Amino acid sequence: MRCSTTDTVRSRSVRALTLIAVGALVAGCSSAGTAGTAAGGSDGKTAPVRVGLVYSRSGLLAAYGKQYEEGFKAGLAYATHGTKKVGGHPVEVTEQDDAGDPAKAVAAAKTLVGKGYKIITGTTDSGVALQMAPLAAQNKVLYISGPAATDAVTGVNSYTFRSGRQSYQDILTAGAMLGDAKGKKVTVLAQNSAFGQANVAAVKTVLGGKGARVGSVLAPPSATDLTPFARQAKARKPDLVFVAWAGATAPALWTALNQQGVLDSSEVVTGLAGAASYPIFGKAGSKVSFLAHYFPGAGGGNPVEKAMLDGITKAGGAPDLFSPDGFTAAQMIVHAIESGSATDTTAMVKALEGWSFDGPKGKEKIRAADHALLQPMFTAKLKGTGSAAEPELVDSVLMARVAPPVKKAAG
Repeated sequence: MRCSTTDTVRSRSVRALTLIAVGALVAGCSSAGTAGTAAGGSDGKTAPVRVGLVYSRSGLLAAYGKQYEEGFKAGLAYATHGTKKVGGHPVEVTEQDDAGDPAKAVAAAKTLVGKGYKIITGTTDSGVALQMAPLAAQNKVLYISGPAATDAVTGVNSYTFRSGRQSYQDILTAGAMLGDAKGKKVTVLAQNSAFGQANVAAVKTVLGGKGARVGSVLAPPSATDLTPFARQAKARKPDLVFVAWAGATAPALWTALNQQGVLDSSEVVTGLAGAASYPIFGKAGSKVSFLAHYFPGAGGGNPVEKAMLDGITKAGGAPDLFSPDGFTAAQMIVHAIESGSATDTTAMVKALEGWSFDGPKGKEKIRAADHALLQPMFTAKLKGTGSAAEPELVDSVLMARVAPPVKKAAG
């Protein structure tokens, strides 16, 4: 069911590509956007629609930004049937590098808005997304966040959407995978960042609400010696350790956890990261339970997933963890223009609210109340070690089972 990745993909820098997404146990339809018909409303002209793609082209999460960008290009080609036009309007994309810095992202977005851009997309980092969303509301532009997983983006305002999953969905996926949490001692091991804190909060909400005793061990994002934090996690003698980690230090983390015996003394749950991260687990990979946002083939080879995989591969890219986030963003933008407007942001928002569509992962829906992207999630295990390691799908979790609680949009 999984499309294989190449050795070239796996040899890419583990340091650049590794994201261990959350470890946590808490928690009619239209087809994919297509072009060729006139945009809704009175947009009968052929003026271009300009889209600002602000993402991490450099910095700690640059590899994830690349996955998003490759997915976006494939998605735009798919949704417009290769024309890059919607209802006669050419879609012009301007890329801006935020380097994972909220200040740079906001500055880039302000420049684009000042030039008349009505659509901004691409955010890789959660901290960046939390700064970009208010800007969207202030300037009344459509903002579609990408891989940024913090739950705070959902429902933050009526102009903000997301094309990826959020931490709560990770946690509910783990909850579907694991047994009863009542009475269990849970430690969340994470970085002291927006992403890490969001996971701690979600684990406390969901697992704590089911009777688990939830604590956390938080490491500074800049920490490189992670042995002390592995020791802290073990000293708490948890039944479950949930690992939420992003960035270049993931190999050091797993080495420390293995050396300190954490993987042998507790059940460890974490998110499945990109292809280049698979070898870092070594023999320990068989001891870890993985929740998965996506890996190539997880969607069961549905037609949209196949189009995404083929599109990225033919362009010389490598499908990976955040490819669907970019692909889905392009689908959303095309639908917003086609069924809403090429110029009226309010009409774009209304077109997206409640939209059900076929995405690379399967059936997806944008919840009207808070713009959460409801989507299937996956559980997996790693088979093999080293360069031969690859994920095997254990289960697909329907979007209704991992839907986060409704958070009414602020306005």
